[in-house]
Amino acid sequence: MRRVLKRLRIPPAPQRKRSTWRQFLRSQATTMLACDFFHVECAVTLRRVYVFFVVEVSTRHVHVLGVTAHPEAWAVEQARNLLMDLGDRAAGFGFLVRDRAGQFTAAFDAVLAAAGITVVKIPPRSPRANAYAERWIRTVRAEVTDRMLIAGPRHLHAVLNEYVVHYNRHRPHRARSLRPPDRDDSSITTAAITDMTTARIRRGRVLGGLINEYRQSA
Repeated sequence: MRRVLKRLRIPPAPQRKRSTWRQFLRSQATTMLACDFFHVECAVTLRRVYVFFVVEVSTRHVHVLGVTAHPEAWAVEQARNLLMDLGDRAAGFGFLVRDRAGQFTAAFDAVLAAAGITVVKIPPRSPRANAYAERWIRTVRAEVTDRMLIAGPRHLHAVLNEYVVHYNRHRPHRARSLRPPDRDDSSITTAAITDMTTARIRRGRVLGGLINEYRQSA
């Protein structure tokens, strides 16, 4: 066998190693969810409120499930709401990545396990292992919550609802060839280039002009 392979100039098989966490994330991306909490300080109530969200790793679609000041006994209900939001698509997900925060209890994991979703806990003090969720926290803070005063939980909920619509339907992503999460035309590998010298561009304001969306006029 060695002589045959050598004669045909077929190199040996690469050395097989144990799969890394990065390889696992890439191979399972289409069936994976990532979740986390982040907090916002309210300017009027002077209270800290928590936001719970879930990211669909393959498309980067974000679900903001709620805002609360007491997340400890609240996450289980949001797990059920997530399954309702996903509907029939929930059967296509096999894993949910989360950290080891106290808000995630055994009951939270049990709700997802009943739907066939395995909860994967990242190692302690390893936020990079939940990189997709951490990246969205950085994005929403840089684009929204660090640039405006949040009056209270209701205000924050309204702001995030409007921002998530922009994020899922319009905001481009480099990992998706500059397509937004909700754009499924995967056959298009690059973003369309508009001739700015002839096209008429219409601007749409998001969050009162904090963010602008630009579209070509019909």
